[in-house]
Amino acid sequence: MVKEIGGIAPPGSPPAGKPASPKEAGGRSFGEFLSESLRKVDALQKEADAAVARAAAGEGDIQEAMVAIEKADVAFKLMMEIRQKILDAYQEIMRMQV
Repeated sequence: MVKEIGGIAPPGSPPAGKPASPKEAGGRSFGEFLSESLRKVDALQKEADAAVARAAAGEGDIQEAMVAIEKADVAFKLMMEIRQKILDAYQEIMRMQV
């Protein structure tokens, strides 16, 4: 019987049977990614509020304020869609029989 020869893993990689965790692989966890995304959406909302305040005070440009508002709106809608997909996935997992 002939055994198949596997590839050689680079130094520092986990053993063949053990997957690397996101931290070991140099990535970030899903929770960290979500937290960072929420902070970015919040920053866009604050930026839009500041642009509106500048435009209302006559110091800023109306177009600048509208662009900032639209950026914040699109980011917020995307965040809500991702939230809904996560909830749908969670509910689907909870319906699975073990």
